[in-house]
Amino acid sequence: MGSTEHSESEREAWPAAAAAPTAENGVEPAEADNVSEHAAGEFAVPEGYGVLEGAPNGARRSVGIVVSRFNGAVTGKLLEGALAELDRAGVARESITVMPVPGAFELPLAAMALAKTRRYACVVALGCVIRGDTPHFDFVAGEAASGLQLAALETGVPVSFGVLTLEQASQADDRLEKGAEAVRTALEMADVFSQLRAAAAR
Repeated sequence: MGSTEHSESEREAWPAAAAAPTAENGVEPAEADNVSEHAAGEFAVPEGYGVLEGAPNGARRSVGIVVSRFNGAVTGKLLEGALAELDRAGVARESITVMPVPGAFELPLAAMALAKTRRYACVVALGCVIRGDTPHFDFVAGEAASGLQLAALETGVPVSFGVLTLEQASQADDRLEKGAEAVRTALEMADVFSQLRAAAAR
């Protein structure tokens, strides 16, 4: 069994521009190392527009975590990172529920079940799928991704995607921050949804 990440090509850099110009002093511009297509970015909304933006603040929030036991050496570390990030965000330990499931394929159902209780501001899904010699990887990864998205869409509860999809197990160490990242994403979405509900009630 396993899990997935929405096909992250983290190893792919942006295509290099043809015949890149040299700097005025004749020195070639430094090449970007391992530029990720999914690098975090910032942008500014022009002045005069209303902005509704969340922050990864966990105070007074309850959070559910679903985590797969399959590839537990990896998912255990993802869980450690997620719990540490929740602590930094101010989420009380008693406000966190962890639900282990057999594998990545079971994550969507577990996430949906937690979300439907309406006890949690958001749900964090953690898992790891490693490619083997059969198409099993693709089926599990795809179903986990689409199922977690469906859980969020059907319940209106933010469900973040902290599932690694790896070609080989050795790639996991460079991606363990995904657990903490999934927590920040979930808390930010929970916060912006809370603001939206408050604005609608005014």
